[in-house]
Amino acid sequence: MLFSKPKSYLGIDVGAGGVKMVELREEKKRPALWTYGLTTGSQDIHKVASVASEKTVDDLLRKREGGAATEKKTSGAGFVAMIDEAKAQKYADTIRAVRKNAKTVSTIATVSLPVSSVFHALVVLPVVNKNELDPILKAEAKKLLPRPVEEMALDYHILPSSTESKTQKVIINAVPRELVSFYSRVFQLAGLSLDALEPESAALARALIGRDTSLSMLIDMGAERTSFFIVDQSVPITHRSIESGGNKINSIMQNILDIDWKWGEQVKYDLMEYFSSLGSAADPNKFLDIFMPVIDPIIKEIEYSFDIYLKQTGNEGKRPEKIILTGGAAIMPFLPQYISERFKIKCYVGDPWGRVIYQEGLRPVLRQIGPRMSVAVGLALRNMV
Repeated sequence: MLFSKPKSYLGIDVGAGGVKMVELREEKKRPALWTYGLTTGSQDIHKVASVASEKTVDDLLRKREGGAATEKKTSGAGFVAMIDEAKAQKYADTIRAVRKNAKTVSTIATVSLPVSSVFHALVVLPVVNKNELDPILKAEAKKLLPRPVEEMALDYHILPSSTESKTQKVIINAVPRELVSFYSRVFQLAGLSLDALEPESAALARALIGRDTSLSMLIDMGAERTSFFIVDQSVPITHRSIESGGNKINSIMQNILDIDWKWGEQVKYDLMEYFSSLGSAADPNKFLDIFMPVIDPIIKEIEYSFDIYLKQTGNEGKRPEKIILTGGAAIMPFLPQYISERFKIKCYVGDPWGRVIYQEGLRPVLRQIGPRMSVAVGLALRNMV
C-alpha cells in the first residue's frame, strides 16, 4: 500500500472551440492538478452523428439483410444510430494526441455533453417513492421532448425541498441516443473508458459555484454560442443560449486590426492585459462600443432570463447575488464591470482553479487559459467533491 499510485480523475471537454483536458489527483484530501492539455481548432463534433427514426428502420434493415425486416428487430430497435467511422476516428486521434502531449495517466474519463444537444426542463410532480417516479417522469418527458422518448437517453435530478411539501421539483435532462453512441465510439477508439457523460452546465456549476446555494447566473461565452444558466441551490435550473460568441469577437477584431483569424484568442488576452495595465487611464466606453454587436444581446438575455425566473411561483422574493463569466470570450476587457454596473450585481470572470492545488509557477498560464478550461475542471472534479 505504501507504493500504490494515487487515483487520477480525467475530465474531457469536447467543444466547438477544441478539446480541453484536465487530470486531477487527490493530495491531502484536496484536488491537485496533475496535467492538462488543449487544442484551439474549431470542431463540428456536435453535428456529425445522425439517426434514423422508426419510420426508416424497416428500410435500413432490408438493405442490411437483403430482404424484409422481421417484426422482432423493428419493435426492439426503436431507432438505428448511423455512426460515421471516419469522423469518429478523426476525433479519437485528436484526443489521443492531446493525451500523449499532456502525459495523462487515467484511462477512465468523464466527458461533457454539448448544451445545444441536451434537452433541459424543470417539472413539478407530486411526492412519490422512486419506483413510482420513473414512469411518471417518462410520461412527462413524452409531453415535453421534441423527439420520441425512445430516441432519448433520460436523466433526472430531484431538487431539495421541505419535508412538509406535497410536491417536488425535478430537473429532466435528455440527450439523443445517437449522440451518446457517437461519443462512446470516439472514446473507445481513443483508448478510454467513459465513467460518465455529463451536461456542461453541471460541470460549470461544480467548478465555479461549488456548494454556494445563493441564486447566481453562469454565462459561458463559447466559440459559437453563449449559454446562460441560472443556478439555485448549487443546481443549474434554467438554460438559454444565443448564437454569438468568441468567433464573432474575433471577426470584429480581424476587420478592425487586420489580423489573421488564428491570432484572435491571443489578441483578446493581450488586450485584457494592456487595458488592465492602464488602470483608471483607460476609457472602457470607447472599447466596449466596438463590441456592442456581441455585448448587447448578452445584456438583453441576462435581463430576460432573470425576469422570467423571478416571476415564477416560489421565486418572487429571491434576489440574484452574482453573475459569473466563463468561456474563451469571457476575458474581454471591461465586460464584467459593464454587466455589474448595468444590473447592480457583482460580476466577475470565474476561476476554475480556485478549488485546485497547483504549482505557483503555473499561475500565469493557468490564469490565461482558465476560462476555457472550466468545463474540463468541473468534469475532473465530479468524483472528488
